[in-house]
Amino acid sequence: MDKRNPLSPEETRVIVNKGTERAFTGEYWDHKIDGVYICRQCETPLYDAKDKFDSGCGWPSFDDELPGAVKRYIDADGRRTEIVCATCDGHLGHVFIGERLTEKNTRHCVNSISMKFIPREKWEQLKPAEKPLEKAVFAAGCFWSKEYILGQQEGVVATRVGFTGGHKDSPTYKEVCAKTTGHAEAVEVTYDPRLTSYEHLTKLFFEIHDPTIDRREKGGQYRSAIFYQDEAQRLKAEELVDTLKAKGYEVVTTLEPASTFWLAEARHQKYCDSHGLTPKSHREERFA
Repeated sequence: MDKRNPLSPEETRVIVNKGTERAFTGEYWDHKIDGVYICRQCETPLYDAKDKFDSGCGWPSFDDELPGAVKRYIDADGRRTEIVCATCDGHLGHVFIGERLTEKNTRHCVNSISMKFIPREKWEQLKPAEKPLEKAVFAAGCFWSKEYILGQQEGVVATRVGFTGGHKDSPTYKEVCAKTTGHAEAVEVTYDPRLTSYEHLTKLFFEIHDPTIDRREKGGQYRSAIFYQDEAQRLKAEELVDTLKAKGYEVVTTLEPASTFWLAEARHQKYCDSHGLTPKSHREERFA
């Protein structure tokens, strides 16, 4: 059972019953002190002050969350995307993507009352030991189901879907679908290397799609590609490609150096989870 702090009636209205505090009234909307914001209900770390920016909306705004700290759901109105604490499901606010207010093209609009603030110096004394998290980026067709499957793996801390490998800054889903940006639909996986490995995730990538189908023509939105973060990832990916080719697979997967990962709009993030979908697994054991 996760820790739950007692809440006041107003805190309960917002955090439990998904209410909203009035704009420009919260404690942190214009807060500019360095530190970390934690969940008021369960004290899970949510946001770093370095990701906070002034959006002019009257609520605290962040263009990123701490890895694995926030979950997304399609709101009851069917239009917005609600964000909640990943530990206790406490309501935080909503996330908006595509406003182009920061380079990350993302705005977490959060109720001050949903959070507590810890100054940096105190946080450095209190924070748990940091996990040595690493990232992997894969493109394997439509990113909805691929994110779901990769996100189910032990050791995976967080996943995000977006676009990479093209030539247009801040592309929209519509622009990528028009096949004029050169970007591929991709999944960014943040994982704990103590619990899983890049090799395991890359093998899974090759098993949940057909790497022999060439979809590089007409913009390559659904092309098979690995965007390696460093030389070690490139060498491991190359080794696995060679293994498959030795087994007779005509692999067309490209190995490309990681470039800017542009987040897809909020409605695409955790699409299967937020819509209650469980994609059918077409996994083929290629390394047995």
